[in-house]
Amino acid sequence: MEAEPQPLNRAPLPASPPVNGTAPTPPIYVGNVQLNPTPPSFDKIAVAFHNSTRKTLSYVPPTVQNGEIVVRPSLEMIRDGSKRWSSTAVGYFLGKKPYFPLVKEFACSIWPRVRDVTATSNGFFFFQFATTAAMEEVIEGGPWLFHGQTIVLQKWEPGMVLRKLQHTQVPAWIKMRHLPVELWTPEGLSVVASGIGKPLYPDSITRACTRLDFARVCIMLDITSTTETCCDWVPKEDGSESACKVDMNMSAQSALLASAWVIIPRSVLRQGLDIRRSLSMFRNPDRWSRGSNQ
Repeated sequence: MEAEPQPLNRAPLPASPPVNGTAPTPPIYVGNVQLNPTPPSFDKIAVAFHNSTRKTLSYVPPTVQNGEIVVRPSLEMIRDGSKRWSSTAVGYFLGKKPYFPLVKEFACSIWPRVRDVTATSNGFFFFQFATTAAMEEVIEGGPWLFHGQTIVLQKWEPGMVLRKLQHTQVPAWIKMRHLPVELWTPEGLSVVASGIGKPLYPDSITRACTRLDFARVCIMLDITSTTETCCDWVPKEDGSESACKVDMNMSAQSALLASAWVIIPRSVLRQGLDIRRSLSMFRNPDRWSRGSNQ
């Protein structure tokens, strides 16, 4: 049976003991000036800090339970502290972490409702938006790519922790070379790209057919797949078919680490907070086209 928590009362700091066990030296005055002022005791130092005008925090006595010091923030305290982060999206990149100033510059230019961008040393980026609606619009508009790297994003939640997760499918750009021009249509690109993954959309240059060396398409890629070519059988008007071998060249970032950082929210308060555990990805890398390799 667990012991009942008991309040912990911290005793005041003791006064400074005499040096080497000797009595303090009596003060020596010249007029009204003391030549050997008494060093302040620990109590006086504590009082000085306690009365400091810079003091913005207060002491809240913790409790002791089973020999351990336990602190319990109130639910109201958590709700109040969460207001600042309610319109924040937290993201991380699959692969090498990009240079922070570049991420901040592109995020602020592509997403005009971003108020601030901060980051942690282990590769997580916090995107603070002006409104919750603006943040949700970005999350739902994915997936997003930055210099060809996929960025995974989800809404910030109280109690969010960082964990590792095995990724089996990720968005990736592929280049389809030797593709007949008659297949540069949404239907044709969908059929051919399905040979290596689940097609999402082409880039703007492919849609406009202004570069015919290769078609560039974003797909959901199975990272365990090693397929690099696809045999395309093109039908002819006379009923025959012609074979066309299409090369699938993927960017270096497509060979992603199977194990990458992921954010999984959890409730640490035990007060019944409604924590959503959904994971979503930035969408529409074409909108972050300045950061992708056209």
